Amino acid sequence: MLQKADAILAEDTRTTGVLLKHYKINKPLQSFHIFNEHKVLNRLVEEMRSGKGFALVSDAGTPGIADPGFLLVRACLQAGLTVECLPGASAILPALVQSGFPTDRFVFEGFLPHKKGKSTLLKLMAEEQRTVIFYESPHRLIKTLEQMLPFFGEDRMVSVSRELTKIHEETFTAPLGDVINHFKLKEVKGEIVVVVDGKRD
Repeated sequence: MLQKADAILAEDTRTTGVLLKHYKINKPLQSFHIFNEHKVLNRLVEEMRSGKGFALVSDAGTPGIADPGFLLVRACLQAGLTVECLPGASAILPALVQSGFPTDRFVFEGFLPHKKGKSTLLKLMAEEQRTVIFYESPHRLIKTLEQMLPFFGEDRMVSVSRELTKIHEETFTAPLGDVINHFKLKEVKGEIVVVVDGKRD
């Protein structure tokens, strides 16, 4: 698909450039990220209406899932354009499966708010009977886990996966109190997925 596209939209052209160089794909690259997607949206849709085909690549994972892409997909569909999603890497499902928590029903919360509304959301999540999944940054992981304690309790089972499908991949699953202690003893790096077991009656 990257070979067939007229141009490639990249969250970071440097990262995507490495991929294209590896596969010897020589296509025009355009930046498409959270800071410019609103500005370039209409122009891209018009170019597609005129027959140009674009491929969208995010730095990691699937475009549109906590990454740029949702606005573009919606605008294309509203304009009557065809959108095709190729299955690929996404940290949500591997983290869910590796947690050992129920996989038949789950809810994905994306990135939690940094400040406003975070406590309210954690309180709601603590009552959720389905498995809960969310993303977190490495420098906020400990703080978020500690903020969960009053709502979830130290015995709620939690699974933290980081750097999935990469060389330093790790998944640690234990009661919340033990998970906090585990990650306090090390420098946390990489992309983080937190999976929380649903509330039991």
